[in-house]
Amino acid sequence: MFYYLDGEVSIIGQNLAVIDISGAGYACMTTMNTISRLEVGKKAKLYTYCNVKEDAFDIYGFFDLSEKRCFEQLLSVSGVGPKAALSILSASTPESLALAIISDDESALTVAAGVGKKLAQRIILELKDKVSKDTATLKSSGYVPTSSEAGQPAGKQRDAAAALAVLGYSQGEISAAMRSLDVGMLSVEEIIREILKKSVK
Repeated sequence: MFYYLDGEVSIIGQNLAVIDISGAGYACMTTMNTISRLEVGKKAKLYTYCNVKEDAFDIYGFFDLSEKRCFEQLLSVSGVGPKAALSILSASTPESLALAIISDDESALTVAAGVGKKLAQRIILELKDKVSKDTATLKSSGYVPTSSEAGQPAGKQRDAAAALAVLGYSQGEISAAMRSLDVGMLSVEEIIREILKKSVK
């Protein structure tokens, strides 16, 4: 399967970007966030997810790995298909979506076209269940801080770690990234954003 496509952007449409590689145009369905970072005639690299079926070979492309990981996490939820996942990621960034999930913010999900309250609740329930297991693993290793004081570094690290788990990051990746970052003056969303910048090169 393709890991990424690296070429010239030849067409941009509604949730669509065509990448020209040596004269062949690869149609990638994508989010509005990715499209906003592309320009026709310019080079781009899109990280891909391929959905192969009996009658189709669909390619989904993302500007960075964090968005691709988030897309894959959404697809792991029962009842969420590629169309709904693209809609959700067009309405929010990976870090804001992760925060919405760990804070039970259904409204942040239902702003996406085609996503109703029941689906939003299912996404939150299933992905938070994954996060609970991952966070328990971190706590047992002694890494995740237990302080729950609002605004304190320990609480911010805990929330950021949970949000990163929503995005599909492993415990080793989260631990290493946290240790290299001074979180004192950063919000939870800023911590996540900084870690994503470091880890998706």
